[in-house]
Amino acid sequence: MTVLLYLVPIALGLGLLGLAAFLWSLKSGQYDDLDGAAVRILDDADVAPPPETAPEPPPAPGRR
Repeated sequence: MTVLLYLVPIALGLGLLGLAAFLWSLKSGQYDDLDGAAVRILDDADVAPPPETAPEPPPAPGRR
């Protein structure tokens, strides 16, 4: 039973620490643009287009 004297304040402290971290993330703007990351993953503006290559001519008849 005496272990509860240690565990309850530790649990309350961790809960308050988590709440403080959540409130800090709200204040710093972490949740301002929720849809931006979902759309940004589909944007391929930073990907270079493949290089244009001439098609290979078909093999000559009778040769392998």
